[in-house]
Amino acid sequence: MSLSYDLMDLETLTLNAKQIQDDVLKEILTLNVHTEYLQRFLHGSSDKELFKKNVPVVSYDDVKPYIERVANGEPSDVISGNPITGFFLSSGTSGGKHKILPMNNKFFENMIQLNALSSPFISRYMDGAKQEKEMKISFCRPLSKTPSGLPVSGVLSSFVTSNYFKNQPKEMYTSPKDVTLCPDNKQSMYCHLLCGLVQRNEVTSISAYFASTLAHAINFLETNWKELSSNIRHGHVSEWITDRSCRDSVSTILGEPNPELATLVDYECSQKSWEGIITRLWPKAKFLDCIATGQMGQYIPTLDFYSNQLPIFSMVYASSETIFGINVDLSCKPHDVSYTCLPNMSYFEFIQVDDEENKDEIVDLVNVTLGCYYELLVTNYFGLHRCKVGDILQVTGFYNSVPQFRFIRRKEMVLSIQTEITTEEYLLKALNHATLVLEASNLMLMGSTCYADLSTIPGHYVFYWELKSKSINGVELVNSVMVKCCCVMEESLSYLYRIFRSKDGSIGALEIRVVQEGTFDSLMEFFVSRGSSMSQYKTPICIKSSEALTVLEDKVLSRFFSDKCPHL
Repeated sequence: MSLSYDLMDLETLTLNAKQIQDDVLKEILTLNVHTEYLQRFLHGSSDKELFKKNVPVVSYDDVKPYIERVANGEPSDVISGNPITGFFLSSGTSGGKHKILPMNNKFFENMIQLNALSSPFISRYMDGAKQEKEMKISFCRPLSKTPSGLPVSGVLSSFVTSNYFKNQPKEMYTSPKDVTLCPDNKQSMYCHLLCGLVQRNEVTSISAYFASTLAHAINFLETNWKELSSNIRHGHVSEWITDRSCRDSVSTILGEPNPELATLVDYECSQKSWEGIITRLWPKAKFLDCIATGQMGQYIPTLDFYSNQLPIFSMVYASSETIFGINVDLSCKPHDVSYTCLPNMSYFEFIQVDDEENKDEIVDLVNVTLGCYYELLVTNYFGLHRCKVGDILQVTGFYNSVPQFRFIRRKEMVLSIQTEITTEEYLLKALNHATLVLEASNLMLMGSTCYADLSTIPGHYVFYWELKSKSINGVELVNSVMVKCCCVMEESLSYLYRIFRSKDGSIGALEIRVVQEGTFDSLMEFFVSRGSSMSQYKTPICIKSSEALTVLEDKVLSRFFSDKCPHL
């Protein structure tokens, strides 16, 4: 299934958002009103006002028992008027636990529409130049099954194993579908890079779902470029690529020995610095396409360094619960991206989070206020009704009658020692400020996570950092630089944190623990081994698993502490 859209299609969608949202809710309620879940509240009515009055706002844990009943073999109409054909498995790296969410093929149809609606904006950015091939770094986790036999997998793994992906034109991507479908992530990554290098002069964009995946791909290339070059030089795929379908399809693309290309790869990858390596190896690449908002923002300096600051497009905002919107302004910086809501995907409501007087008031999509912060509620076609997604968004503007939103943070409090609340937003601001200190010292932050260490008296914040030199000289840690990073981060945290740290003394000095290179790859492998999909993996901004902490602690090289209290 393929769709073609132009800019006028988005105009149509956004000119009458209220009517489209009302129609979506009417369709969802008519479809689901006789389910066991909704019958309790609506008694067979599909009236919008009754829905708003009677159907409660819920979290995932509230509806989890209903979802699990369907997963265990009860009929879909426990929660959904249409058959549930499978379940999405959330990555588990944002909230610390996996969720399974019901779905059917309509979600994939919406994904195809999402991609089609985004295409005109990319074409406009290309300004008449032909977009030849996309080097897409994506992976597939093998499907598991519920007790009733329904498939369970991440959104992206579910999509790439569906006919919706398999029927897309193969000439769109450098990698054949067998590479994406390869169940071994290491073999898959190697073959993605091999195919991309062989077709380097056709690549006009490089993409992954998250910015962290592209950073991981560069690390992998740095470790394996000599072997990749040898494969190109001799026209032979390494023997350890044992997945037969993957090997056969890649061998076809590799073709005859190509010593000229191998020599070029050798030359570029053996330079003293890898600055600009992406544009040196893929000279026609015009942009990177990956989500770089929220916690992915920490990878922007790294990607800027490796790509000679190619534009980074965060094209879509989507989750396992729903597809929300697209980025229509590709000229903006990743930190400033706003997403234009697509009103036909789900029914959206919002709870204002910065208004104590009306904090329980729920407003429709078209009634949000510019500049205000909201928690997102989703009513979708698959059994979620007024469900909190856990994302906090800010209204930044309007596209016709549709609001545009900037992703601010996940709702959950991330760190706390006393009664201070340190959110993802504070942590990312602190990391951004510390990154400026690192850049002046020829160092790059390759990965960061944190936790509240309550084993010390007083308790204190601990950050695990993986650092890399911008040259081949290796990482040289200067105590004054690292201590300054600790101090700069503390200055960026909340006023209440600084009170407890400075006046009360009930929070200890912030600590940075520098870990070995490759540690955050090991952390990713840990989470993937426990059910996360590599395509959807996000480095947790805060570690909540004692086993994951052990992975990090085993790799600690050095420890640094703030040497002064932050200003008030």
